[in-house]
Parts: sequence; structure tokens; C-alpha cells
Amino acid sequence: MMEKNAKIYVAGHRGMVGSAIVRELERQGYTNIITRTHKELDLCRQDDVERFFEEEKPEYVFLAAAKVGGIAANNDALADFMYDNMILEMNVIHSAWKNGCKKLEFLGSSCIYPRMAPQPMKESCLLTGELEKTNEAYALAKISGLKYCEFLNRQYGTDYISVMPTNLYGPNDNYHPRHSHVLPALIRRFHEAKEQCLPEVTCWGDGSPLREFLYVDDLADLCVFLMNNYSGNETVNAGCGKEITIKELTALVAEIIGYKGEIKWDTSMPNGTPRKLLDVSKAESLGWKYKTELPDGIRLSYEDFLNNPMRAER
Repeated sequence: MMEKNAKIYVAGHRGMVGSAIVRELERQGYTNIITRTHKELDLCRQDDVERFFEEEKPEYVFLAAAKVGGIAANNDALADFMYDNMILEMNVIHSAWKNGCKKLEFLGSSCIYPRMAPQPMKESCLLTGELEKTNEAYALAKISGLKYCEFLNRQYGTDYISVMPTNLYGPNDNYHPRHSHVLPALIRRFHEAKEQCLPEVTCWGDGSPLREFLYVDDLADLCVFLMNNYSGNETVNAGCGKEITIKELTALVAEIIGYKGEIKWDTSMPNGTPRKLLDVSKAESLGWKYKTELPDGIRLSYEDFLNNPMRAER
């Protein structure tokens, strides 16, 4: 168990996941949380990361920093997604190990699982089939980080764990019109369509893919829970165990935002993976369960979007 005054480093504290972990740690009474902005510490620069760990010697590390994006962003910048994620995670994990970090938690993504994995996807299906091409670069980087944690545990007896969340949403999400994930992208598009009184909104694909969504504060709760209650080489899935079609999701977002126009589908655009449901029985067997239902989470996310001064630039 982490002591309340233990030195805890949250990498990526300005992102959606990292900021939620900081909020959860503070809520639970942890008092010695250290963070660095990208300007203060570029995690892709090995010398700088090594110097930071030598000076600060954090006892616990939550590695939530990553270069992330939706289908369009991943397709546009395959090499960048692979390089940045591989470099930053290797730098942080290696420096944590070199400087005697007691425990590290690596945050991955459900996109690491094979494209056609049996549903719902168990942790054991990793590396049993081909990856989804639209985010292969990101998935390969995340698999490497997970495996590096496992190999350090095996070779050096470290206590490094990994968590694989499903699609996340919530406060501090990225609402960029091209580089965001599906749910924040829909929130922005329907909000703007409502403001501009547009008669219709066109969405990508045919709306048939099934997706699972987890509110980011629920993930943060799990991350702190696992840091205190789990050790092992196999990752832990983080999700709600429920799925919804993109078409149903789109209608739900439109309803919550109050957009009354027509929703059309551009079937010439890619759908992405047909189905991506996580088997969350492992997390549940450890004693954890999600709390926030999707309609409530979308309402909270829309409030955050309306109060987010950066939404136009991100």
C-alpha cells in the first residue's frame, strides 16, 4: 500500500487520464504528488528523464503520458505515434527502474488486442492475432511498454503493473475536430451544429461498430486501487463490460446536447474495429467495479466541454 506521504510521480498530469489520477490521489488524501509539464520535462529526451528521476527519486509512478488520437490522427502520423510513445515510455520505465522506484503502473489501451479477438476480450488474448491497421503503430508501442514492465519483473524482480482501459471520456478530453476520439468529437460536432442551426450532421462509417466507454474518473479510481492491491505480469482490463453501437451513441449525444437535426452516415469512410468489448472479470474479481453510467458521464463531459476555454484550439 502507498503511504499517504509517499512521493508519487504522475506522468502526463495535464492529459485526461493523468489529471483524473491526480484528482483521485488528492481525493484519497495523498499529499506528495509530483508533476512536470511537457515544457518542464520532455519525456522523449532520455538525458532529461534520467536527470529528473535521479533528482526526485519518486517511490511510485503512474505512467499516463502518451501521444494519442482517433482514427484520423493515427492514420496521418503512424511513424510519429510509434516513435514518441516508444521513446517516452521506455525512458520513464527504465529510469524508474534505475532509480529504485517501488512500483510503476503503465497505462495502455484496449487497441493493443487483436482486431478479431474473441469478444469480450480477455487479458490472455494479447498477441494471439493481427492488430487493427488504423492504430497499429500506437498499439505496437503500448505492447512494448507492457512487455518491458513484464520483462523487468521477470529479470529484476520489480513490481511493475499495467492497465488496459477501454475508450475513455470525461474532463480534460481532447475536442480537436480532427485529432480527437469518437465521443469528444461527437460532443463538439453536435454542439457546433446546434449553435449554427445546421439541418444535418454527417458521421463516418455506417454506425454499426460496437464500442465500450469508461468515464475517466472511474479509471482513475481503478488505477489507484490496483497500485495498492495488485501485482502481476499480466495486464488488467479497465472497462464497464457494456457496449453500444456508434449509431446509438451518436443519437444519445445528440439528445443530451439538444441537437434536433438529421444524422447521416458516410459509408465511404472507415468504421475501424467492428467490436471492442473488454472482459472486466479480472478487475471485478479483485473487488473493483465502475460507477458512472454512460448518459450521466456524457452530461458531465458536455459540461466540461462548455467550460473548457481550450476546446477551440485543441
